[in-house]
Amino acid sequence: MIKVVISGTATDIGKTWVATRVIEHLKGANVEVAARKPAQSFNPGDAITDAHLLSKASGEPIEEVCAVQRWYEVAMAPPMAATVLGRPTFTITDLVAETAPGPSGGVMLIEGAGGPLSPIASDGDTADLARAHAADLVILVADAGLGTINAVRLSALAFHGFRVIVVLNRFDTSDDLHRRNRAWLEGLGFEVCIDPREVALEIQGHLAAHLEA
Repeated sequence: MIKVVISGTATDIGKTWVATRVIEHLKGANVEVAARKPAQSFNPGDAITDAHLLSKASGEPIEEVCAVQRWYEVAMAPPMAATVLGRPTFTITDLVAETAPGPSGGVMLIEGAGGPLSPIASDGDTADLARAHAADLVILVADAGLGTINAVRLSALAFHGFRVIVVLNRFDTSDDLHRRNRAWLEGLGFEVCIDPREVALEIQGHLAAHLEA
């Protein structure tokens, strides 16, 4: 099994949309996929959360996607939400221990919270979670438009030592700025994808290399 952590350059950048599409493409290629959301916070009136969407895409029970004690109905970083709700604090170690097992010969896709350095536990962030899981690959979702070069470069620093694939979400091939942003990032040495199908193919290649090793 390989572990793939998905993060974003910011909140509401499209991590879950990209994650669900990647899962669908992997399943379409007969790759076993587990989706994991270690902790999630949301508005109390939200009927559909990230865990619901990931569960629907992967076909797993929602409590395997996100442990029920890690649902926080306050739209703040999960450890902050836990404090506001009067619930116990939790650590990166807790989140790793609570992660349900994934397919031995497949992919575990782990979605973080917010950006790479946004708190996901009392003692760490998504970058720390990636290290704790010894992730094989990091998917960094970014906007395709103005400001993305700075956002990607800063966010990628948090994942130093990992193979990082940048996904320019909502990429419009007719938009000159989008095309130039992609070319600039590739010129800096970043691996850049503009479609979840491309990401799924990269993951499949990484999985195949892992299984052959």
